[in-house]
Amino acid sequence: MTQLMGPMEMASEHAPDFQARARVLQLGALQVWPMALQPMQFRRTVRLLRESASERYHISLVLSGALDVRQDGKHAVHGRHDLSVVDLSRPFDCRLIGGGHLAMIGVEIPKVLLPLPEQRVEKLLARRLPGKGGIGALLVGVITRLCGETDGYRPADGPRLGGVLIDLLSALLAHTLDAENVLPSETHRRTRALRIRAFIQRRLHDPGLTVSTIAAEHHISVSYLHRLFETEGVTVAAWIREQRLGRVRRDLADPALATTPIHEVANRWGFADPATFSRTFRSVYGISPKDYRRRHTQGGRPSPDHRELLRQGTASARLAR
Repeated sequence: MTQLMGPMEMASEHAPDFQARARVLQLGALQVWPMALQPMQFRRTVRLLRESASERYHISLVLSGALDVRQDGKHAVHGRHDLSVVDLSRPFDCRLIGGGHLAMIGVEIPKVLLPLPEQRVEKLLARRLPGKGGIGALLVGVITRLCGETDGYRPADGPRLGGVLIDLLSALLAHTLDAENVLPSETHRRTRALRIRAFIQRRLHDPGLTVSTIAAEHHISVSYLHRLFETEGVTVAAWIREQRLGRVRRDLADPALATTPIHEVANRWGFADPATFSRTFRSVYGISPKDYRRRHTQGGRPSPDHRELLRQGTASARLAR
């Protein structure tokens, strides 16, 4: 914790046999570190600040237990899925409260990367930022998924994913301050695109999900919706198709669903016409849905060989077009 946040005074009733574990994900200039530990107190004093200054913010996401935070005369207790912001260049006092091992995720972000004036962020220090709805839920979802599924990412993805976290955090802080007008237009665009993608994923089962209905739901024009996705390198229709096919492919490889008719699986994810679905699946993956299911449910799910990886790469290219 000293290496991650700076020199601190730390204490715990469990000091004789204190147990903790942590790992660090480097996302460009951001550090994300999931941690499980026993109840403890950690604080930065004026003396320690003189030894090591840090122009960064620390964001805490509580997953279990509670976090009592005090800074600049402000005080709040944060529960599960609450977020808090601490300025590491100022004194603070934090206490992790609860029984057993407590879980939290810390995010370290340089102040210069946050597109909000420091004097405005001051108003939110130690304040409880709920993460169970709206932008807070989006941010919590991204952070927890990043920490839980690291195998699917490459080193080159780190800076991009860090940019996503910065945009979501900026949007959450601005929303809380009711000051979205101070955000750069690029942050607005990325945040809106993330909201729309989350909406689409919730509605993949609906065959009536179209570009027009998505645009109307978000009070934007169809042309603007297309521009949002063009900058992401994919069309709206292609992204919807990619998400639906991915869900179908996952279900077809699930032995627990082996007796569910293929057309029912496809219909569950928005493919109303079986023939169209079958042609689309074969054109993208180079194999029929029936053969794909047989390959992945009989005798376990084998690791993809070189040819399968090539097919998947080709499929991604087709979807992008």
